[in-house]
Amino acid sequence: MSSENRFFDTADIFIASGNGGNGMVHFRREKFVPRGGPDGGDGGNGGSVYLVVDPHLNTLEKFRFTHRFQAEHAKHGGPVKRSGKSGEDLLIGVPAGTVVYDAETDEALGDLTESGQKLLVAKGGQGGRGNQHFANSRRQVPFIGEKGEPGQSRQLRLELKIIADVGIVGMPNAGKSTFLSVVTAAKPKIANYPFTTLVPNLGVAQLDGYHTLVLADIPGLIEGAHLGVGLGFEFLRHIQRTRVLIHLLDGTNENPLLDYSQIQSELALFDENLAEKPQVVVLNKLDMPETQARYPELRSAFAERGIELFSMSAIAQQGVREVLYKASALLKDAPPAPVVEITPVYRAVADPGYFEVTQEEPHVFRIRGEKVERAARQTYWEFDDAVRRFQRILETLGVQNALRAAGVQPGDTIRIGDNELEWQE
Repeated sequence: MSSENRFFDTADIFIASGNGGNGMVHFRREKFVPRGGPDGGDGGNGGSVYLVVDPHLNTLEKFRFTHRFQAEHAKHGGPVKRSGKSGEDLLIGVPAGTVVYDAETDEALGDLTESGQKLLVAKGGQGGRGNQHFANSRRQVPFIGEKGEPGQSRQLRLELKIIADVGIVGMPNAGKSTFLSVVTAAKPKIANYPFTTLVPNLGVAQLDGYHTLVLADIPGLIEGAHLGVGLGFEFLRHIQRTRVLIHLLDGTNENPLLDYSQIQSELALFDENLAEKPQVVVLNKLDMPETQARYPELRSAFAERGIELFSMSAIAQQGVREVLYKASALLKDAPPAPVVEITPVYRAVADPGYFEVTQEEPHVFRIRGEKVERAARQTYWEFDDAVRRFQRILETLGVQNALRAAGVQPGDTIRIGDNELEWQE
């Protein structure tokens, strides 16, 4: 399939939230106030990344060339207790029917089905505190502040499953696109050869002044579609969303009953619930003399299997309204459109104070742990007060004792995140 005609119903994107702003280390400076107190402001929070359903989108085409998305970073804190401006949240529009997965873990994060629905996929980094927060009766001139936390980043996989009331299914060249074009304002590509339809097409059929049907013309099936042969996966993924099927049979084919059985089999092999959906089974191309001649025999053959066989000519627009009204009647009692089940993933609650010490090479030790690495990222190493505060955190967590137990010696290198420190007793 050429890239120009491919329907973008899957996309891989990289998203990153904004970094939090740094808290400021600053002291009040005013005339006649020689010993002003700390007034460093807090850093703002980084912008978060949300996916939001945009009703004007119906494909993932926008992600064809744009794969990376970055929310705004926050501003740093200022003097006079001025807080930095928080970064703007980034809203990424996606079509209704988008299922969101973490590409690395394959965990389903959300199923976006309603206009305006939002899903938080990366939370912005928290802003650091300024030195105004670290003053107390014993430390009135604190050279201590916090740097902002970095934002989150992750790789996402998006899958689009079209949301429509009725799906039009059938073998290639059964007349699905022609039927959609005559009952709606949709203008799908139509020609007399298989696989004309390479992308799902949506249309709205007006039954009367009050009732409408949203129909999806889905690419045709071939044997083995449930294994991904031909357009299989792209076809079947979208059928899952529909509530009723209009199953079109080509009246000029050699064995329409065999065609019906084959598609039913492919539906069931992909998802056992697909073959159980309410269906309107229709013999198309009744304008052809051979189709008219064989219709009574075929109707009897289907009836023996408990299936009512309708007939129509999409190109001549004969019998199409009856098919629509039958689909509408089935829709009233059909179960609601399925929503992808987001199975909760239960993980052991990690102790933020947990850490581990490993020796990477002679005289070089690495400390890993959520809390200790975050403290290192937020430390202003140029201020002695801030360094002493970090040392107290290490002592409280038990890191110093663990390093001694691992055999650390004065002058050895200690790596924490991107920081390299020298061990001194």
